[in-house]
Formats: sequence, C-alpha cells, structure tokens
Amino acid sequence: MIAGLSKSVTLYLAPVLSLTSLFLILFAYAAPALLLHSKVALLVVSPSSMLMNSSSRAIDGPTVFLGALGSCSRPNNKGPVTCTPPTLSPTYDLSALPPNVPKLLDAPTTSTPAFIAISIGFSTIFLILFTLISLRASLGPKLSATLERPALHRASAWLGFLGFLIGLTSFLILRMWFGKAVEDFNTGIAQGGSNAPQLIAQTSNGFTMAWVGYAFFAVPVICALARLHVTAGGK
Repeated sequence: MIAGLSKSVTLYLAPVLSLTSLFLILFAYAAPALLLHSKVALLVVSPSSMLMNSSSRAIDGPTVFLGALGSCSRPNNKGPVTCTPPTLSPTYDLSALPPNVPKLLDAPTTSTPAFIAISIGFSTIFLILFTLISLRASLGPKLSATLERPALHRASAWLGFLGFLIGLTSFLILRMWFGKAVEDFNTGIAQGGSNAPQLIAQTSNGFTMAWVGYAFFAVPVICALARLHVTAGGK
C-alpha cells in the first residue's frame, strides 16, 4: 500500500502540484501590470481611516496596486483601472494618490524581477522534464530509454532545485522590500495627523500565492532529488 501511494505521488500528484505551483508563481509575478489587474498584487495602497482613528470604515478614494513588473491604479472604488506597461525595471504610477502622500513607494531593483523570470524559466523546463521522466513507462520503448539517462535525471533535479531556490529567495527579498515600504508609508501617514490622506498600505495576496506556490513546488523537487539519490546509490 505504501509503495502504491509513493508511486501515485511521484507519477501523478507531483506533476500536478508542479503545474499548479507554476501558475501560482506566474500570477504572483505578472500581476497586476500584466493580468488580474485589481485582484492580485504584492502591495496595495487603499482608502482607509484605520491610521487616523484605529477603526476601519468603508470610504471612497484612490487605490494603487503594486507588483514586480509594474502598477495599476483607480481614482475611486468604482473607477476604471489603468496600468503601466509590464517591465523588469518598472516605474510605479502613483498619480492617482493625493500629492501629500509620503514618497516612499519605489520599485525594487531590476535584478530581483529578472531573477524571478529566470527561476520561472528553470521551473518550466523542470516541469516538462519531470513529467516526461515520471511517465516514461507510458511513452514507448525508444523515448523511455532516452528518459532513463542519468544525465537527464541530474539536469531535471538541478533545474528544479535552482528554480526553487532562486525564486523563493527573490520573493523573500521582495517581501522585505515592500514590508519596509509599507511600514515607512503608514508611519508617514500617521505622522501627518488630520491633514494626511485617509490611506493605508498593506502587503497583499500576491505573496500568499507565491508562498503556496513554492510549498507545492517543493514536492516535485524533493521527488526529483530523491530519485537522483536512489539512482546514484544504485550504481
């Protein structure tokens, strides 16, 4: 029973988790500039009175959605959403915010989004190789023999490990960057007193999607590394 469960995890569950994780990470990376404009972001500046009187009530005002590749904004709760073109070196459009907001919402350095793009590329190749290797018994004798090569197993495991490590580290850097921006922005609003705009900055659901994505991605990576270890031990 345990052997059957282990086989099912390796053959079916791990590739599905790898595919799911890739979509989650891609959404967290591309939003909001490229897709899910007002649904997913890494940081959101929204109207709120919480910093003024410690109570949250619904108020109307501008909202800005920031991500790794750009930003989107709307002038009020029901207004149209406009976005900047996606790029590895974005300049956030904060024109929807009042002129007296703290000027503390800067885009991360170009290298961080670039490293995430590299990790997504590694993860995509890993997904293809890992799925083919897992299902090689069903792909015919010639292709199955090709997929049995140890070099291909090593390449798959290393691509998965590098994609996981580079991507997770890059998102952790983004989390620290935006976390500091949120803290400084909210401190500036609170220090402005009654003359400050009723806004609050918060890290958003893009990071949650990234953490879930990498938790899922860890399963196929561990399977690939375990398979590589078994193959090496059998020599």
